[in-house]
Amino acid sequence: MQAPICLVENKNGELIVNQQALQILTSITKPVVVVAIVGLYRTGKSYLLNRLAGYNTGFSLGSTIESHTKGIWMWCVDHPTKPDYTLVLLDTEGLGDAKKGDSNNDSWIFALAILLSSTFVYNSMGTINYQALEHLYVTELTKLIKVKSSPNPDTEENSADFVGFLPDFVWTVRDFILDLELDGQSITSDAYLESSLELSKGKCPRDQMANLLRGCIKKFFPERKCFTFGFPMNNILLLKHLERVHDSDLDAKFRDQASNFCSYIFSNAKPKTLSGGIIINGNRLGMLVETYVKTISSGDIPCLENAVLTLAQIENSAAVQKATNHYVEQMGLKVDFPTETLQTLLNLHTNCEKEAISIFMKHSFKDSTQKFQKELAKILETKMKEFIHQNDEESTKRCQTLLNSLSETLKEAISQGAFCLPGGYNLYKKEREKILNDYDKAPRKGVKADEVLQRFLRSLAMTEESILKSDRALTEQEKALEAEQVKRKAAEKEQKFLEGQQKELQELMEAQQRTYEENIKQLERKMMEERVQIMRENERILNIKLKEQEKLLVDGFQKEAEKMAKEINDLQEKIKSAESDETPGIAKALDCLGTGMIFVLPGTGKLVGFGVKAMSYFIPKK
Repeated sequence: MQAPICLVENKNGELIVNQQALQILTSITKPVVVVAIVGLYRTGKSYLLNRLAGYNTGFSLGSTIESHTKGIWMWCVDHPTKPDYTLVLLDTEGLGDAKKGDSNNDSWIFALAILLSSTFVYNSMGTINYQALEHLYVTELTKLIKVKSSPNPDTEENSADFVGFLPDFVWTVRDFILDLELDGQSITSDAYLESSLELSKGKCPRDQMANLLRGCIKKFFPERKCFTFGFPMNNILLLKHLERVHDSDLDAKFRDQASNFCSYIFSNAKPKTLSGGIIINGNRLGMLVETYVKTISSGDIPCLENAVLTLAQIENSAAVQKATNHYVEQMGLKVDFPTETLQTLLNLHTNCEKEAISIFMKHSFKDSTQKFQKELAKILETKMKEFIHQNDEESTKRCQTLLNSLSETLKEAISQGAFCLPGGYNLYKKEREKILNDYDKAPRKGVKADEVLQRFLRSLAMTEESILKSDRALTEQEKALEAEQVKRKAAEKEQKFLEGQQKELQELMEAQQRTYEENIKQLERKMMEERVQIMRENERILNIKLKEQEKLLVDGFQKEAEKMAKEINDLQEKIKSAESDETPGIAKALDCLGTGMIFVLPGTGKLVGFGVKAMSYFIPKK
């Protein structure tokens, strides 16, 4: 993108997704690092984002008392240090504009910035004080966002649930002129933020409200970073048009501070990820934007769980299609019709199917009932049958054409009565054997070679019997012996043909078994990876909560520490349960998958089902 574009319009207090911007966003296939900035209007938010984009101009800065940015604006640029990611910058409408008249509008802009970003930047002026804390909507966070879809609207959600998906928090303090010192010692910007968030032991309502604000920030944003910025320059006239100022004209200290901020974001801002390690690309982010804005516009509270489920439905359908397309494309490239044996075709099918399942696993998530995986299995089964049918058709066509060509002389001789004379049967046999030998030597006849040959021989049976009976050079005994031999050979060929069919049926059953085993293996691997990811998330949150609780106890806030104990206990129980109870969730999923994987073998109408108990060795034993 050469310039920013409005992503979410704010018209008369109503939020509307800009379809042009959405189209740009959904076309991004790379994972996205999303940096959103929020703060009071006229505090220089847009300037910081322009620096991240690598330009002085881009997001509109404005130079008057009016709020210049309306809604949420987006700028997608190449990540300067991580080429596998796209950097998505979100500039939000300034909070606290008196002309809006509706504070709810500010709160929804804030909520959207939280929901969409992986790094959330709060921009304030002067110092970190009560007023700056007050304009962060953290106390309303549980009213603005739901993590889980609960049937009980009064159910209070655990802050640990929020921490699992909330973005990293960066506080930028502009026009900061104080010395970073505490108790006579120099401190860092981070230490300044933490000291500002320490709870007060005062009992007055203002102190209690300040403690509530500080506690919410620490509770919801356990990973925090702070940057302080001095004045960009002393020339007030130039300050009004900062986008026109060359870097060399900026205050050297401010230049370094801005550079440090950008370096931190480039190095530490994470890709947007949902709980369970679900990586968000531009397409997925676009779907989330639509879902959240639609929910807010309807008067409901955005629910992360519902949004993820909606996203999963769309993405899993797309994953099935991607996997199917890959299978069809690869089979089309690799299969050279007709294959000499069915097993050759099935081997190619197994390899392409394995790749297709892997693609589905990579792009799908939250397929808890394996609905989409079963759908893919059925589609691939249908596609396999189509390839088998095409292989049969190509083989039949080639063999029939070959036999028509080889038997042309024989059929002409028969029609002219060339064998209706003494010794004619032996002449006929000789001609027929030549046809069979030439047919046998012909390459690439495919899987229907025996079946087509059997039909050809059956078509000659009555003519052959007639020639044998009319040959006066043979005695009746010789004719009887010859007829018996013909029947025996026909029976042998028929038996060989039936054995071939039985072998193909067995090969199909084995292929279906491999299909089931591959689905089980890849599903189990995916579920184990997701389980490990969730355990890591819970352990990370637990460690943060334990440190926070310890700090509260040291500072003498016993009551607050006790409140946190329930969250800590819940997290410990989750981790303990996941560590000690490895198999039931996986076993349930495998059982669900197995129930849906019942196949019909092509050409037989025979149902083949696979139960999970037969595959129990896939589940790790203790």
